[in-house]
Amino acid sequence: MTKNLKAAIFDLDGVIVDTAKYHFLAWKRMANSLGFDFSEEQNEQLKGVSRMESLDRILAWGRISLDQAEKDRYAAKKNDWYLDYIREMTPAEILPGVTAFLGELQATGIKMAIGSSSKNAMTIIDRIGLGSFFDTIVDGNRISKSKPDPEVFLKAADDLGVEPGLSLVFEDAEAGVEAALRGGFHVIGIGSPEVLGAADAVIPSLGGYSWPGLTALLR
Repeated sequence: MTKNLKAAIFDLDGVIVDTAKYHFLAWKRMANSLGFDFSEEQNEQLKGVSRMESLDRILAWGRISLDQAEKDRYAAKKNDWYLDYIREMTPAEILPGVTAFLGELQATGIKMAIGSSSKNAMTIIDRIGLGSFFDTIVDGNRISKSKPDPEVFLKAADDLGVEPGLSLVFEDAEAGVEAALRGGFHVIGIGSPEVLGAADAVIPSLGGYSWPGLTALLR
């Protein structure tokens, strides 16, 4: 069945562009403002996790208790800082091989979507100039459940009019791989096999890969 795949759904952070560093800087700034520190190792545990869930985890690490109004205020402040960083992004920050790969898929008629928990996906796609490649963008503003729930990918497949089993998801986070599998999608992990081993296949990046080459890994 894999040779009949009709759609590709991409997570954004860590697959198309690396914004983890900006999330880290913004969360660290927030943690420091509350009187504790936040490490890069902890930041890795937030991949694919929604903003409010990330905030809850960070507050727990810092042993800080806030009421909902305060949580909302700090989440908004963190997002403002993050937006300040990503508004300075340029196409130079697109990860290696991505633009050529998207161009190949577009030329061969493969439908494409972004499936991201980020509420800032539209801003990022606009800044890096890749909007013309995607038939739909499903982001954190359109979902109520974050990964590992498959909602974001199911909505993307529905937008594209393609069944999950005929769609290939690209993910860099363990929660995202789990979400894709739970939704009935094929999934390729981008990153470490030790972390993403549940995926159908794991590659270091999209650089140097073609659509036939990647679908062959799934057989």
